[in-house]
Amino acid sequence: MPLVAHCALPTFARLAAEGQEVLSLDRARHQDIRDLHFGLLNMMPDAALAPTERQFLRLLGSSNRITQLYVHPFALPQQARGEAAQAHIAAHYECFEQIREQGLDGLIITGANPRSADITAEDFWQPLTEVLDWARQHVTSTLCACLATHATLLHFHGLQRVPQPAKRWGVFSHRVADRVHPLVASLNTRFDVPHSRWNAIDREQMEAVGMDVLAASDEVGVHLAVSPDMLRFVYFQGHPEYDRNSLLKEYKREVSRYLSGELEDFPPQPANYFSTAAEPLIAAFRERAGRRRQPHLLDEFPEDALLCCADNTWGDSGRTVFGNWLGLVYQLTHRDRRLPFMDGIDPDDPLGLRGHRPEPQI
Repeated sequence: MPLVAHCALPTFARLAAEGQEVLSLDRARHQDIRDLHFGLLNMMPDAALAPTERQFLRLLGSSNRITQLYVHPFALPQQARGEAAQAHIAAHYECFEQIREQGLDGLIITGANPRSADITAEDFWQPLTEVLDWARQHVTSTLCACLATHATLLHFHGLQRVPQPAKRWGVFSHRVADRVHPLVASLNTRFDVPHSRWNAIDREQMEAVGMDVLAASDEVGVHLAVSPDMLRFVYFQGHPEYDRNSLLKEYKREVSRYLSGELEDFPPQPANYFSTAAEPLIAAFRERAGRRRQPHLLDEFPEDALLCCADNTWGDSGRTVFGNWLGLVYQLTHRDRRLPFMDGIDPDDPLGLRGHRPEPQI
């Protein structure tokens, strides 16, 4: 599904330089193809703003070849931003009022950097609930990532996330829990997904409000689930959009916090992410950090060498799920993107699967 470079967002040029197909606006206008319009509500902190754009646009653009795809990034003005991020948003993002007026076929809501144990105390809470309430009535399907999943489930179902005794951080194996649902069609029965979170909503909580769990891990719980109508809201607790180096960047930030004295102990590495070749590299740096615990030592962090010890084992499965999601939206959405469904589709059961429960897995 080619992305359309309909504005000057730098991410389009970056992805084209990487070899991904990105259509010019002129070329797109000369193709007689039904296009799709997806929103990207980016709530990530300033340093992750542009990388998160690239991750989700890369995943969207590489997942399906059905039609032209216009992506409309927007942010919540209530979130505190630095000068550079504000300038980027002002130059390349749209406002929610404009998006609400023109409509969307689909919507992605990113995670965010929590500042409070209470999600409702976050500066993004109130404006986020306004977006969610609008999407529930007007968007074919909304995909929520990580903290956005927790916020949405609290808003719509009253589900409280549960703090975990340790950070769920690394790459974990998952199994498909409901092979009938078209979102997991052609997905391997076992596949990897990165996670990075301190909180979780478990399977029992989700199923108690009628949700369908589509994929879960014995180690870190649910990754993929859908709302009781089976499509209007898709929930990730993991991060299939992550790049190969995303967990490495997070690990380096944790090491930086240790070197600055913010953390008492040297941070553990992400689980199941590095090969065994990384162990002596990390051990040697940890030993130096123990002797010379100074922020400038971060310059000696073996980032490039550690990247050679990490593989992306989740990209194919992420593209499969996104491709299935885009295909379902394409099949069901109205030609007028201000309306969520074509005529004859039941908005409370768009796939005809409501009430379905998977058979026990063998």
